[in-house]
Amino acid sequence: MKYLPINPDLFVYNRKRFAAQLKPNSIAVFMANDEMPRSADSHFPFRQNADLFYLTGIDQEQTILVLFPDHPVPAQREMLFIRRTNEVIAVWEGHKYTMEEARSASGIEQIFWTDSFENLLGPLMYDAQYCYLNLNEHARMHTLVPDKDLRFAREMKQNFPLHHFERIAPIMHRLRAVKSDIEIDLLRKAVDITDKAYRRVLRFVKPGVHEFEIEAEILHEYLINRSSGPAYPSIIASGKNSCVLHYTQNNQPCNHGDILLMDFGADYANYAADLTRTIPVNGRFSPRQKQVYNAVLRTLKFAKTMLKPGTLLEEYHKEVGKFVEKELIQLGLLKAEDVARQKPDAPLYKKYFMHGTSHFLGIDVHDVGKRYEPMQPGMVFTCEPGIYIPDESLGIRIENDIVVTNGNPIDLMENTPIEVEEIEDIMNG
Repeated sequence: MKYLPINPDLFVYNRKRFAAQLKPNSIAVFMANDEMPRSADSHFPFRQNADLFYLTGIDQEQTILVLFPDHPVPAQREMLFIRRTNEVIAVWEGHKYTMEEARSASGIEQIFWTDSFENLLGPLMYDAQYCYLNLNEHARMHTLVPDKDLRFAREMKQNFPLHHFERIAPIMHRLRAVKSDIEIDLLRKAVDITDKAYRRVLRFVKPGVHEFEIEAEILHEYLINRSSGPAYPSIIASGKNSCVLHYTQNNQPCNHGDILLMDFGADYANYAADLTRTIPVNGRFSPRQKQVYNAVLRTLKFAKTMLKPGTLLEEYHKEVGKFVEKELIQLGLLKAEDVARQKPDAPLYKKYFMHGTSHFLGIDVHDVGKRYEPMQPGMVFTCEPGIYIPDESLGIRIENDIVVTNGNPIDLMENTPIEVEEIEDIMNG
């Protein structure tokens, strides 16, 4: 791992919170993600299962966590299984966790080799009444490939048909949504690296550079600051590409007079930053670009004030939509009389602002959370309004990462240049 060691108190605390949510006499099992083949004998870079990392801090393949808080033998209440290494693995793949290193990183005393898991699972299940299993239950997730969690769940239900099986996801979604101080610090680090990349780009961009050259500048700043790389595929979208929400080809030249929309964020210790800024390729906003940009910026400033305890995401998005309606009328894109006659379930602003304003942020860039429950202190959301005008090849999105508190929201990106004057000053400095 490139990142610095994480205080294991985070993972001890997370396990205590999770264990407190289980039914009596329950066992919970967490599996590492698959090592995904790319082609021939190569693999994609390994990415740890988010829930397993959240509870252990172990960033290595073939890891298993077993929690059995009520087990009569204290040594079997927390058990971590890690990959057994050997000289061949050391030569070809490098160092793997020793038992002591895994103990130190996770705060778990009982460490075993993964190849002993199957022999220990049967006796543990014999003493359990409930078994909690994990699946990637995200509202936006759909895959045709059965992953490790799904294959394991099917195997467990076949091998232990008389046990009561429970879902881990509803518990983890609530726990992971509320960040501890250590997690906020990790997010700040990801944000700081992202800020450095953005400032580097502001001094680099000029007419004639390609989108991929800008992406390369961003990646350089990530890697020299201990980031493992992008938290998600970077969007570097100039001109008409700025109106494509998930544009990732990043292969076009940036021309004089173009707007450049950049949506990117560093991954640090598996925590994601998520920044969007829109800048003029030539260093000066045109009057129209400035007009639309400031409309989006006013929307962001309004939306941030609503990210507070008790707010419901659905109502929040409706209120932000009403604010955007007024801005679109001022921009000449909508007529007030048409807005007055619109259907409530088909607002006209959606033509120019078709995505949500905020999503949960954390270990995943689209992090888990209970979207129909009120916001709580410690939750972290993006705030990313936009206005997209394809007929003008003009797409503006601005995005900051916000922590909900009992007081005013904390903007983790409050020091990242965002005002028109700030951007122009740096680009022309």
